[in-house]
Amino acid sequence: MAGGGDSTRAVLFALGANFAIAVAKGVAAFFTGSSAMLAETVHSLADCGNQLLLLLGMRQARQPASPEYPLGYGKAIYFWSFLVAVMLFTVGGMFSLYEGIHKLQQPEPLKMWWWAAGVLVFGIVAEAISMRACLQEVNKARGARSLWRWFRESRQAELVVIFGEDLAALLGLVFALVAVLLTVVTGNPIWDAVGTIFIGVLLIVVAVFVAIEVKAMLIGQSIDPERQAELRRFIEDRPEVGRVISLITLQLGNDAMVSVQAQMREEQSAAGLIDQINVVERALKAQFPEVKWSFFEPEVKADP
Repeated sequence: MAGGGDSTRAVLFALGANFAIAVAKGVAAFFTGSSAMLAETVHSLADCGNQLLLLLGMRQARQPASPEYPLGYGKAIYFWSFLVAVMLFTVGGMFSLYEGIHKLQQPEPLKMWWWAAGVLVFGIVAEAISMRACLQEVNKARGARSLWRWFRESRQAELVVIFGEDLAALLGLVFALVAVLLTVVTGNPIWDAVGTIFIGVLLIVVAVFVAIEVKAMLIGQSIDPERQAELRRFIEDRPEVGRVISLITLQLGNDAMVSVQAQMREEQSAAGLIDQINVVERALKAQFPEVKWSFFEPEVKADP
């Protein structure tokens, strides 16, 4: 695996939570006329669509290799993840900014505010459950690393996207609740518009960070740095290998490609050299099941 976490579980949790929240927010936005609630409704509906796109991408990434795609379809998930980041930026962030600026110019009084407050509290609880499920998978993948370091180093695009979406959704709900309560306490509908603008800015910032990380995977990154260090140590410790000259890895969705140039200990015959390479490659794939393709180039010692 690219990072160790079960991305499918996290995506399904997020899909269920966002669908329930979107319905509740839509009802509250209709009764209250809150722009922050309307922005949050659109945000949750966009998130539902995003999770469906991620599931589609994960399904496509599992297709076997073909003559046209000899290294498989694993990187398909990067395309869909990048598309999700673009949708989060446009449908979520830009719509919220537009709605907030519109309400700022033409403020409207908040009606039946308790609908909004109740739905937002429900949404915070549901989103917290989704975030907890996501963090459980993230923690399996990140080990002792900080969340920020994991976010920068992870090669699981779908888990990076779900983490960013859940974080944005949870903070957005808190912003919306604060905006509604401030509007009620002060009697000034400007706070509702300000809350909507804050939600838009938050979504845009998260979308940009997610897009940057997914873009790097789309271009072609090595496997997780910690995993690559483990792989290098494994090869160096093999009794058949004298010295690792170079190691190149490429993450392809949940699969990986490895290219090794190494000096072997025994070089008495071509057949013996091939046998050693085969033994190392079998052991490598058994220890690192994500390695689907390996290319081993032996280096022969120069005669003294």
